[in-house]
Amino acid sequence: MEAERVLDEEQLTQLGELAAQLRVDAIRCSTKAGSGHPTSSLSAADLLAVLISRHLRYDWADPRGRANDHLIFSKGHASPLLYAVFKAVGVVTDQELVETYRQFGSRLQGHPTPALPWVDVATGALGQGLPVGVGIALAGRYLDHLPFHVWALCGDSETAEGSIWEALDKAGHYGLRNLTALVDVNRFGQRGPTELEWDLDTYRRRVEAFGCQAIVIDGHDLVAIDEALGRARQSTGPTVVLARTVKGKGVPEVENQPGWHGKPLKPDVAERAVNDLGGVRQIRVTGPQPEPAPPAGAPAGQPPQLPRYDRGAKVATRNAYGDALRALGSRPDVVALDGEVSDSTRADKFAKAYPDRFFEMFISEQQLVAAAVGLQVRGYRPFASTFAAFLSRAYDFIRMAGISQADIALSGSHAGVEVGADGPSQMGLEDLAAMRAVQGSTVLYPSDAVSCAALVGQMVDRKGINYLRTTRGGHPVLYDNDDTFPVGGSKLLRGGDDDRIALIGAGVTVHNCLAAADELAGEGVNARVIDLYSVKPLDRDRLLDAVRDTGGRLVVVEDHYPEGGLGSAVLESLADLAEPVRVTHLAVRGLPTSGTPAELMDQAGIGVGAIVAAARAALAGSR
Repeated sequence: MEAERVLDEEQLTQLGELAAQLRVDAIRCSTKAGSGHPTSSLSAADLLAVLISRHLRYDWADPRGRANDHLIFSKGHASPLLYAVFKAVGVVTDQELVETYRQFGSRLQGHPTPALPWVDVATGALGQGLPVGVGIALAGRYLDHLPFHVWALCGDSETAEGSIWEALDKAGHYGLRNLTALVDVNRFGQRGPTELEWDLDTYRRRVEAFGCQAIVIDGHDLVAIDEALGRARQSTGPTVVLARTVKGKGVPEVENQPGWHGKPLKPDVAERAVNDLGGVRQIRVTGPQPEPAPPAGAPAGQPPQLPRYDRGAKVATRNAYGDALRALGSRPDVVALDGEVSDSTRADKFAKAYPDRFFEMFISEQQLVAAAVGLQVRGYRPFASTFAAFLSRAYDFIRMAGISQADIALSGSHAGVEVGADGPSQMGLEDLAAMRAVQGSTVLYPSDAVSCAALVGQMVDRKGINYLRTTRGGHPVLYDNDDTFPVGGSKLLRGGDDDRIALIGAGVTVHNCLAAADELAGEGVNARVIDLYSVKPLDRDRLLDAVRDTGGRLVVVEDHYPEGGLGSAVLESLADLAEPVRVTHLAVRGLPTSGTPAELMDQAGIGVGAIVAAARAALAGSR
């Protein structure tokens, strides 16, 4: 299957013609659309012509084939080039390319998405494609044990992103010889020259410092490109091909000129350019096919046996997460990743039981999420964990994972002021708002070990971005092991027909609500207590019952900033209610300090005393 290393004149001519077709088609579709990034596509056309003709082992009729190579456009704005490639290999028609690019309802969107079966993940937020490629390459080398290769086309501007270097660092650490980054060093970014312009030697030294092989070439020399890609495939470690290119190559009116990023050619300029490039072509490429791969076997192993806990025992939900994750390890498709805090998140329980399916990403949260997305591309069920606060560093990756319709599970531990003496830098107080905002996400916040384990067990097969919030300290087990916790549900811990007020919490505040209800009961006030363990989707029916039965008196208590968390979820769900609702919202409204969990919850106004006082005030105000 190895490509010949020496190109003859006929092959050079064919590759040159193909590169010209890719350029012409990138111009045609973007000019017709009136938007797009043709000059960023023109610079990389020679790289892609050689890659798809001679090195990309891909069965275009079977995009989910297990042995296929993977092609990721990390520089997703070069979508005209990618879609021109799809035309060249015969999976997109010329009419679809030219007439529908960037049009409403088209699958050829402005930046690539998995609406196209040949696209693994959505790209366009720069610095993300290569990190996802690391996850795919990890699967290939350590789990699938298949010879497919991952090719990621990167822009030189995106090398300013720290995530690119996180990716190269982990690629070097894990020896990912099945990963090649093709960096299109065309010197110009959006507003002018890039940081390094054409300083290829500095690029080379940086790449090598991260344990990767660097190959510096003229990105328009077809022979040099072919030799570099052949070397990359045979490398003993990850490879970065640094290709010196010219932005707008092939169109003299825009070649190497600033001010053309993200601008289509005007129709008259486009017409001249197409003519100068030899006109419209209909070349069809048949590249190398992948080696046959054995079919994926049916999942083996024993059905997971989730952990069980004694009612009343004090167990931290982070411990239950670790126990449940270890139990899910009986499924061979479950993998786990952590950001060097696994002894705190308790993902180390999985790591000890299944070291071959655990990947340490160290303090690289962007790469942590990106690797999870890459692993799910290959059909695995990844669980990625770190402190809730630190997931904010990877938020754009989580957002893009939602656009990719990726199926991943995230666990954020050490949430809220309940963290205690470590102080506000370690307290996740924004995570519920952030995760609720992700398209198609599920947000779960269990109050005890039993509910936590049950929810982890459901996350493994749930679509989309699944986020579980866990707490540091141990709190009493509230539920029986046979209780059920459907996503979108809730639990009624106290309640009756004569309830005068409802106390609503999630996670740690459920325990405070229970203690407050006990105190109110001593005053002759029946208080309903609801555990909204499913923050998104929310159990609206339970809330409607509470509104009806208590005269609309609700106290919502959360260990989170007031914006976008549990209180917002409750208020949004009741916004269209015709009957009056009196919601008191207790949340962390000031900047926390160090202290004990009890001190910090009291200071924040979410402790037992504050809940009791809020209930009294609500009852007094309704008389």
